Amino acid sequence: MGPVWLWLWLLVAEVLLPVHCQPFSAHGDKSLGASQPASHQSLEPAPAYHKVTPTITNFALRLYKQLAEEVAGNILFSPVSLSSSLALLSLGAHADTQTQILESLGFNLTETPAADVHRGFQSLLHTLDLPSPKLELKLGHFLFLDRQLKPQQRFLDSAKELYGALAFSANFTEAAATGQQINDLVRKQTYGQVVGCLPEFSHDTLMVLLNYIFFKAKCKHPFDRYQTRKQESFSLDQRTPLRIPMMRQKEMHRFLY
Repeated sequence: MGPVWLWLWLLVAEVLLPVHCQPFSAHGDKSLGASQPASHQSLEPAPAYHKVTPTITNFALRLYKQLAEEVAGNILFSPVSLSSSLALLSLGAHADTQTQILESLGFNLTETPAADVHRGFQSLLHTLDLPSPKLELKLGHFLFLDRQLKPQQRFLDSAKELYGALAFSANFTEAAATGQQINDLVRKQTYGQVVGCLPEFSHDTLMVLLNYIFFKAKCKHPFDRYQTRKQESFSLDQRTPLRIPMMRQKEMHRFLY
């Protein structure tokens, strides 16, 4: 029998959260524009996610820069999905392996110990999960573990408490059936919008760590549908022009950098 490989699957979709531009409200509001008076801010402790959001932003920029040098096409990823999945993975690691995972994300474990990192992600994921009248955001983690693996209950409890991760036993020798089970679960969680997320995996697979994210909101400045026109200037690459509907709008917008 050949070597057994551990495959890590990360399903990511685009939600580029401006976690570094403006802090979230300490009261859990998902809107990033409102700020509290200075007199009140000084009396309230900073949320735990403030310890991780700058690192997540820097990780996203470093990753984007590297991908841009290696990939010719479009780049689409969610910084929160990737970083939280790797941080979740580090829960099951020890010693040097755990350190390498967290340091690869950019954390200085002397300044921010692993326990603070996990509490920071717990705070961030909880804040993102709070209901909002302006948008709908669902983000979650699934762990599919081969029946041969016997994870410690302490790990499963921590994964659920800190990251909301749910663990399932899987039979990876039946690749088609297990793949269908995973895809069905993701499709259900994303209201049928993400279909066939997991292509294929080897019979030697022992674990699948999967993240899903669903985002729905209305544009702050809606586009006039009558201004939408088809044009051929959009290209997947230099040789494949596409004729697709392009939204148009001519307005003055104020953006905070």
